[in-house]
Amino acid sequence: MDSNLTNFKTVSNFARTKIVATVGPASRTPEVLSELIVAGVDVFRLNMAHGTKEDHELAIANIRKVADEMQVPVGILVDLAGPKIRLGKLLNEPINLINDEVVRFVRGTESKAPDELTCLYQPMIDEVKVGDAIVLADGIARLTVTKKSADELTCVVVDGGTVRSRQGVNLPATTLSVPALGEVDIKKAIWAAGQNVDFVSLSFVSNADDINQLKSLLASNKSHALAIAKIEKAEALENLDAIVKASNGIMVARGDLGVEIAIEKTPGAQKRIIKCCLQHRTPVIVATQMLESMHTSKTPTRAEVTDVANAILDGADACMLSGETAIGQYPVAAVKMMNNIALETEASFQGNSSQVTAHAGNQGWDVFDAVVFGSAQIARRVNAEMVVIVNTSTTAALMKSKQRDFIPVLCITDDPQSYRQMCLFWGIIPTLSAVPITDIPIRTYVDDWTKKYTDFETGTPFVIVTDMEVLKGIHDSVLVATTT
Repeated sequence: MDSNLTNFKTVSNFARTKIVATVGPASRTPEVLSELIVAGVDVFRLNMAHGTKEDHELAIANIRKVADEMQVPVGILVDLAGPKIRLGKLLNEPINLINDEVVRFVRGTESKAPDELTCLYQPMIDEVKVGDAIVLADGIARLTVTKKSADELTCVVVDGGTVRSRQGVNLPATTLSVPALGEVDIKKAIWAAGQNVDFVSLSFVSNADDINQLKSLLASNKSHALAIAKIEKAEALENLDAIVKASNGIMVARGDLGVEIAIEKTPGAQKRIIKCCLQHRTPVIVATQMLESMHTSKTPTRAEVTDVANAILDGADACMLSGETAIGQYPVAAVKMMNNIALETEASFQGNSSQVTAHAGNQGWDVFDAVVFGSAQIARRVNAEMVVIVNTSTTAALMKSKQRDFIPVLCITDDPQSYRQMCLFWGIIPTLSAVPITDIPIRTYVDDWTKKYTDFETGTPFVIVTDMEVLKGIHDSVLVATTT
């Protein structure tokens, strides 16, 4: 019997808030991947906007090889790029847009005059209206459309800056015809299904239908990956409740979100998204520029540390590193720093019973939901050192993670993908059984596990939660036992 976990004392030094790290040139080798796991990474992200299929397949192979050798659960998230709109080729490279200057968007993909801009999204001129804003290069420059003809938009520069070919174009006030799940992303989602990844995220989601299309596509390709909606459009905020209900997870993608809405509204939007996810018991990842300065610095700024801490205090299940681990100079240091920030932040609300109530979720409970929730109350009353959940799927683990208490939670499953997917759930320690959970002698399993990975004394109480039939005719049980 092997729990596939490293030493429990080491694991307990990792934060309950999970860490998602982006894999790139700085981190795709087995040596660096293993260091990142030791530092605290729970899920690795593959950004489909960069790299080749061969790059990503090599990264997946290396992640799985390292995780198997270390006998630890590690999830893999494929992040689809979505309909990112980009500038065409400029006549001069770069160009400096000056306030009050007039420039023109014309059809085509290459500018033929210094005051011309083009866009690779050809319907742009048809769909943008007079008065709409056009934001370039992730907010570096902002234009307002003052005149429109059949083949041209006349714009005035409201906020100038230097832009280059193929940088991003955001149209926050424009309803676009381009689907969130386009032809390129469909092919990449099918590829991800074939790679048996654990999570697939969709960019620029506008409504619940977008994420339902992704879920249907994954299911039709025999994938059980969890579908994650990236919130980065004003339309998504308008349809937030329905999107969260439809999704298996949410990512607060603050880069494009901070361009699509006024940047000063982004913190409030983040809090609102997290709160909605907590209410619906949906895992939520906070992403973008969390430790941005660690691309080139061994230490983050104080503002970045505060940003990570506030995301955790708001109730994020996970925080994500992007360029910090993909192309940064200090990928391992960035993960260690995020883990340390999370540990310190979590300590500030440890033992706060109101935190449990606030994060438990309150909609759509069935009997097993209530049993899982009640297990935390019982565990506190009997001073239990651990809660043990025995469940093939991730349902009970997700419910338990939203309670936000600090009793260690061991989740036993016999499903390898559930084992990896639980890596995204706050405070959960997944363990994989080599035999079907219906055949596990639970008491013996827990006794063996605690002797191997903890320093629990004989007689230490723990609580078991299971939806299996423990006694004839009885299921959805909470049991209290002690170590032997």
